[in-house]
Amino acid sequence: MALISVDYEVFGKVQGVFFRKHTQAEGRQLGLVGWVRNTERGTVQGQVQGPAAAVRQLQQWLRDTGSPKSRIDRAEFRNEKKVATVQYEDFLIRK
Repeated sequence: MALISVDYEVFGKVQGVFFRKHTQAEGRQLGLVGWVRNTERGTVQGQVQGPAAAVRQLQQWLRDTGSPKSRIDRAEFRNEKKVATVQYEDFLIRK
């Protein structure tokens, strides 16, 4: 099973709408690990690691779904790479 790591940033109305909490829940449900946080410029960013198929599902969720009250303008994904093992034990919300 190929493991990958991807950095992401989501633009739009993604702060103050429980976006981080929903991202954490979605990531955990898919069996992924990583982190998510708000940025000072009003975006949400983070890193996700896990099986490629599950990472693709979270990428689609970040691009198209998000939290119920959010409005996603766009999602950017960078630094995708294969990893031998995941670096995190859980999917965390960082302050």
